[in-house]
Amino acid sequence: MEAIFEMINDFVWGLPALMGILGVGIYLTVRTGFVQFRFFPEALGRFLRMFLGRDRSSFRSLCTALGATVGTGNLVGVAGAIALGGPGSIFWMWVCGILGMATKYAEAVLAVRFRVREDGETLGGPMYYISRGMGNRWRWLASLYCIFGVIAAFGVGNATQINALVSSINAVTGGGTTAGNLLMGLGLAALVGLILSGGAKRIGGAAERLVPFAAAGYILLCGAVLILRFDRIGPAFGSIFRGSFDPKAVTGGMLGSAFAALRVGCARGVFTNEAGMGTAAMAHAAAEVEHPARQGMMGIMEVFLDTIVICTLTALVILCSGVHIPYGTDAGGVLTSDAFGAVCGDWVQIFLAVAIGCFAFATVLGWGLYGIRCARYLLGKSSERGFVVVQMGAAVLGAVLETGVIWQLAETVNGLMAIPNSIALTVLSGEVVKLTREYQKSGMANHPG
Repeated sequence: MEAIFEMINDFVWGLPALMGILGVGIYLTVRTGFVQFRFFPEALGRFLRMFLGRDRSSFRSLCTALGATVGTGNLVGVAGAIALGGPGSIFWMWVCGILGMATKYAEAVLAVRFRVREDGETLGGPMYYISRGMGNRWRWLASLYCIFGVIAAFGVGNATQINALVSSINAVTGGGTTAGNLLMGLGLAALVGLILSGGAKRIGGAAERLVPFAAAGYILLCGAVLILRFDRIGPAFGSIFRGSFDPKAVTGGMLGSAFAALRVGCARGVFTNEAGMGTAAMAHAAAEVEHPARQGMMGIMEVFLDTIVICTLTALVILCSGVHIPYGTDAGGVLTSDAFGAVCGDWVQIFLAVAIGCFAFATVLGWGLYGIRCARYLLGKSSERGFVVVQMGAAVLGAVLETGVIWQLAETVNGLMAIPNSIALTVLSGEVVKLTREYQKSGMANHPG
């Protein structure tokens, strides 16, 4: 079964799909006049002001989106990209991230533009900008997106993350019994149910505490490693740039295909920042902003923090640590763990376990919100309680079962979500351009609020 899903994934996440997602990023970049560069200074300023305590609504929405985006892929996925595609894959991950900033900007703008108010809640996301922006005749496409979203929320957004969380705890404590995993699963399921049942505000509040704590701690640890290996940073960047077009020169002939570096880097980049999949738009829709373009800037910052900052730091730690890189195999978390251990010692395993646990749980909460929104669009508000119960069951299963098949299925459905969203982004790109120009002409672009 796992082999079947792996074959399907090779197609879904293959070159045509990746080129489609990147093509949308290029198209939006050009149509918006390279908005990710023009708006970046203002986006960074707004983020820093929010981080220091102002504009909590937008910051909470950003943390919810980051919670679902920044996860184990930033630690494990980057290591796998280097092992499979060489250091040059990181260059293509950057390219993917830069294009993804324009895509995430468009997703957040459209989410705010076409959101609705129901029962005192603000709802938005691809299903709403498809049905309201493209018209009722496209509701089937919105429903298809939501079907994929519900399935993905149980798999890549829950069971696999809980499994990673439990595994990280066992790695530190030396546990791993079925009974112990079951108890952890039950406890985590209860916590998931408690937070998800509180709706977007409670989910956002939890993410607002978890994500900055875990991300700041991880960035500081990476900074400490790079200070200790400062003399290797220059050569590390050199291997990234050289390896992007000539992997053989960096890997000693172990990897000789520049196409492999491009494919792996782009695939891991799309998978880690989720640009083009539309998921984060459901979180950004809840922000209280004066204009959709303002929340679009938080879409830019989301990809910047995820891919350009955190993924790059992970890559530099691996390349500067001096550990052997087993090219040609998906080394995953072992390579990341070995890199930190080689510089800082075995104690760092405890911190990495805590970081992975925080990232994984934040992902569960973020994807829990996405699943709730998708279920509500399909079946109405009454379906939310049932979805939470099933999510709790998925958390228990994720703690005690091998998640290989679940992961493969979730990856497949995750990729399929990009198809209806990419269609909508292309069709509604004119609306994004109009709102961007409107924002600039209004004078708000020069106002720090």
